[in-house]
Amino acid sequence: RRLQGGLEMAVEILMPALSPTMETGTLATWNVAVGDAVRSGDVIAEIETDKATMEVEAVDDGVLAVILVEAGAENVAVGTPIARLAEDGEAVDDVASAPAAAAPAPPVAEAGVGSPAPSAPAPSAPAPAPAPAPAPAAVASAASGAGSDAPRLFASPLARRIAGDNNIDLAGLTGSGPRGRILRRDVEAAMSAPAPATAPVTKAASAPASPGAATLEPNSQMRKIIAQRLQESKANAPHFYLTVDCEIDTLLAARKVMNAQSPDDVKISVNDLVIRAAAMALVKVPKANASWEGDHTRLFHHADIAMAVAVDGGLVTPVIWAAEQKGLAEIAATSRDLATRARNGTLAPEEFAGGSFTISNLGMFGIREFAAVINPPQGAILAVGAGEERPVVRNGQLAVATVMTVTLSADHRVVDGAVGAEWLQAFKGYIEAPVTMLL
Repeated sequence: RRLQGGLEMAVEILMPALSPTMETGTLATWNVAVGDAVRSGDVIAEIETDKATMEVEAVDDGVLAVILVEAGAENVAVGTPIARLAEDGEAVDDVASAPAAAAPAPPVAEAGVGSPAPSAPAPSAPAPAPAPAPAPAAVASAASGAGSDAPRLFASPLARRIAGDNNIDLAGLTGSGPRGRILRRDVEAAMSAPAPATAPVTKAASAPASPGAATLEPNSQMRKIIAQRLQESKANAPHFYLTVDCEIDTLLAARKVMNAQSPDDVKISVNDLVIRAAAMALVKVPKANASWEGDHTRLFHHADIAMAVAVDGGLVTPVIWAAEQKGLAEIAATSRDLATRARNGTLAPEEFAGGSFTISNLGMFGIREFAAVINPPQGAILAVGAGEERPVVRNGQLAVATVMTVTLSADHRVVDGAVGAEWLQAFKGYIEAPVTMLL
């Protein structure tokens, strides 16, 4: 937003809306300091939302004149001025001290993730005068050590926090994330590296354990929103649970053949087959592909499958849109790409918002069976356990089969018990006879 009153060239950077539902966010870090030159496309800050930490890019050239919201500030409303840029010909001090004026029209966020983010409604009351510019020490802290003479250091907020708690110098680490971004795993790898040999010291007597010793760790915006949404889900959606065992020996054999015949860059996982089976079952039983909306029930036209991915500090559910229209090779490539970018924090907002049905798979952790909390406002979620050899009875004879237990959690307001059971029957049929997924 451009300031009025003799500073037509100055640019006010607003808190961007990084997703259609975002109302507030945490300004995690500043990657630039007051006085730094900024060019369009530069990553100037990181915003922590309910889903991920997103990089904010400048869309104007200029010099950062003042930081109005310091790093670490929580619950910053969308549309709030967070900084100002001075453009060519402007004095930085004049821009820093100028009062903000209320915009006559909805503001356009002058920061975005790759491209300008959707704007937030203009405040109904005039904007209050900005707080005084932070002292130089505070600005340096907010900029996370970034300056005009120092190389920019890209690191996630969690990585910075862990490094600070353990006296790890981030400047000495090589990041494994996109563009060399330092992630939690990079810091933890540095912590586990063997320390240089030192002269032996006399071991002092260990201090007695302190009863109730604990450490308080601030909850991230992501963790707070996850807690809020899942608490509301359990409180408002009457959950019921249906569990079924699926024999997957035929599926495993089919997967082995498909991977042997596929190009080297295509590797189909059991989870990819689960996604395909769930999508086909939603097409076969469309009443299960729904969400409750008070006076209406939304019936989805496609099986938009959200898959739960564990990330630093929480959980993200990227969506495979219209999964019923995708073959197994495409599902495998899409799911692998989404999971990788979810862990690296590089998903676009539209890639993890929405979906009609969620799959949560903990089988890789050896979990045999569990019940998941519905991802609101969806009507159901499937919890997938590990495939393991178990005794089964066939035609009165004891045998051994690889069995996978799945549990459907459904919102009884929109999915009746019979509908849930019919969907599970369809899902089990596709899993146990995977060739039928190709029909």
